[in-house]
Amino acid sequence: DLQICQHRAPTCCTKKMEESYQAAVRRERTQSIQALNFELKYMIVGHITAFQEAFESLLRFAENRTSSLFETAYRPMAKEAAEPVKELFTDISLYILGAETTVESAVLRFFDSLFPLVYSRLINPGITDLSEDYTECLRLTRQDINPFGHYSKSMVTELSKSLWASRMLSRALSLGIEVINTTEHAALTKECSRALVKMQYCPHCQGLTLIRPCVGYCLNVMRGCLASVSELDAQWREYISTLEYLTNEMAASHDLELALSGMWNSINEAILHAQLNGPQLSATVDKVCGQPRHQEGNLSSANIVPVKEVTEAQTFVMAHASLNNKRREFINYMKRSRTFYASIAERLCDGDLVMRDRSTCWNGEDVV
Repeated sequence: DLQICQHRAPTCCTKKMEESYQAAVRRERTQSIQALNFELKYMIVGHITAFQEAFESLLRFAENRTSSLFETAYRPMAKEAAEPVKELFTDISLYILGAETTVESAVLRFFDSLFPLVYSRLINPGITDLSEDYTECLRLTRQDINPFGHYSKSMVTELSKSLWASRMLSRALSLGIEVINTTEHAALTKECSRALVKMQYCPHCQGLTLIRPCVGYCLNVMRGCLASVSELDAQWREYISTLEYLTNEMAASHDLELALSGMWNSINEAILHAQLNGPQLSATVDKVCGQPRHQEGNLSSANIVPVKEVTEAQTFVMAHASLNNKRREFINYMKRSRTFYASIAERLCDGDLVMRDRSTCWNGEDVV
């Protein structure tokens, strides 16, 4: 009653043993593919972590630099500006990780929160009435009167270009893991598991437990079994090219590191622009939001000297070099894996599974 290992000679197999063999080949094939995938998956997972650490290091550096700007140059508003600064960098981090947000909304929300502080602490430092309604009016007015000139829009443009590639790379790496995981659990067809039993276990039914399959026979069976996985070859090659493109984009004109490290300067220029246009802004705000109460003896905003440079350059250089090195290492490794899905049958037939020398081997019907 054998269904797979039918042979003219007497046999020591039963139908139940054939069923056990089919379960065994399915288990072994999954384990073999997992073993092949392990290094590739390990590299991608490792680089997801490494890239994320490098991104976070650069974001922390840029955030510290921006906070230092307020503490050094704009001390009257430094304490209140801390929360908007923190929110801005949290939003950027979430954007890189793939959250449903935009760079534009994050940056403009920051400037909306910044304007009431700039207006009441720098342009009109004597204002005492900063009620919720008045603050909200200032926030909404920011969008109409554009107190920060072109600097807010320029910051959106610069960051959008550089962060886009980082966001896409982060998403692409996660997609790579998903593809690899899916191929590990690709179900074997009934025909495939029967072919694998015939190749690996039918010799046992003749008592030939040390005979292994012939190389050509193994390749034919594996290519048939893994046809659906091999079809990923063209898309995998395209995927590697996309990773290469994204890593080059990050390192080229849309340089993430330079955009982040220059944020403090853009914010500084935006605040200076608002201060220079203080009288016109005050006139417009008074019309829209009304005149707030002032205390006697106004502080002069001329006393505030903006910083031109903030230290910590060493931290930035290290984070920049670290990210560049990781990009190079990663893409060089991934380029070597271009043929991963095209050569999967050959790799599974390598090693102990088949007979490599000129000795006798199993061709599916007999020993040759």
